Amino acid sequence: MMRCKEAVGAALGGNGNGMAAPLSFDDLKSEIARRQMGLPARLRQIAEFAVHHPNEMALGTVASIASRARVQPSSIVRFANAFGYEGFSALQQVFRSRLVEGAGPSYRERIAAMREASANGRTPPASASDVLARFVGDGVAALEHLHDSIREADLKRAVRLLARAENIYVLAQGRSFPVAFYLHYAIRRLDLSAHLVDGVGGTTRLQAGAATKRDALVAVSFKNYSPDVVGLAADLKERGLPVIAITDGPLSPLAATASIAFELHEDETHAFRSLVAPMCLAQTLVVSLGHQIAGGAAE
Repeated sequence: MMRCKEAVGAALGGNGNGMAAPLSFDDLKSEIARRQMGLPARLRQIAEFAVHHPNEMALGTVASIASRARVQPSSIVRFANAFGYEGFSALQQVFRSRLVEGAGPSYRERIAAMREASANGRTPPASASDVLARFVGDGVAALEHLHDSIREADLKRAVRLLARAENIYVLAQGRSFPVAFYLHYAIRRLDLSAHLVDGVGGTTRLQAGAATKRDALVAVSFKNYSPDVVGLAADLKERGLPVIAITDGPLSPLAATASIAFELHEDETHAFRSLVAPMCLAQTLVVSLGHQIAGGAAE
């Protein structure tokens, strides 16, 4: 891995603006997250595409990537320069190194490629069994991505924060609400103090009005993000609560307020998006929290 990074560093050089270009995909993601609010609209659009489609960034051409990201090819080059790279080739080397280090095309991306090939062949409308197979395949892909992307250190830290909290507030709206409902139900079954902030009757902030810095918040939201969830998470962070976010990427406004952000990338081509990965992560947190409590007081 070190050799890969050294090779990337040699290839990057600099673009003359004095900015050190990130040497790895993780470093680039962190830099994108740090600077996201200051990026022009087009560069932010490319940043979101790059974070969610790293394999396409590694294997595509400037023209093909620009077409997928819905920008001009010149904007791709501007994006590379903005992050300290001499040009697109130097930026692409970071994404190619990610592949060399073992992050090859995921099951999700292989399914997407098969789906695109099928669409080009103008196959007849899908039957019910085809729809089931598609959702099962996407669920498997989402779980594979979850396993590969979630860091053990983040899981352990999140569990410690929840174990230390006097009260655990759980917040979500819309299609993310089942995840929050499950978390509330399961945490209560552990005989811990949990509060479901469901916002019934416009009482979102009232329901969390007694929260203090001795408590913790788990907030769940995906694009398009719930303003109530994002707003309350920011308010509770200001009041000193640790915020554990379950969201869809470093560009999420929820991730910006979180002490720990679990990023679950979703396939944006579906009208109905699966909750397989968020529910699996929620169950992981609850079961791990149970083990933490059974093993004694939080560290």
